[in-house]
Amino acid sequence: MSSKLQIDIQFASPAIEAAINQVASNTLLKKWIKAATNKVGLITIRFVNSAESKKMNASYRKQDKATNVLTFPYALDRASLNADIILCLPVIQKEAKEQGKTMKSHLAHLVIHGCLHAQGHDHEISKQALKMEALEIKLLKELGFANPYTPQ
Repeated sequence: MSSKLQIDIQFASPAIEAAINQVASNTLLKKWIKAATNKVGLITIRFVNSAESKKMNASYRKQDKATNVLTFPYALDRASLNADIILCLPVIQKEAKEQGKTMKSHLAHLVIHGCLHAQGHDHEISKQALKMEALEIKLLKELGFANPYTPQ
């Protein structure tokens, strides 16, 4: 295995790639990912449309709707990880607007959120949720973003 974190960024279409590039460059996306983990391995980030997100969410989580982020961790140990993180552009855009957040800050939050899931963090139990949210807030603050859990 490589001694660094490899990051593969994929886009389901040229239109999605263009929309994301207006908000964050691949370099910036990689910076956010690296801020969220010090492990080596591979993280693949894929930006998709609502149809692809809905299909994956139905297949893997039995929920018949598109969702903002899906994380698929394949391997994780103390030093390394291997995961896919699927981000749905239309859902993220809609949420940012509804929550009064910039697209950039919401996208940074969800990239960090997906990376934390890839490392075994979860939010199904309130104690775990508080720990994960505190880590998200800390990492986002270090990157210059406001607390995503307070109204903007």
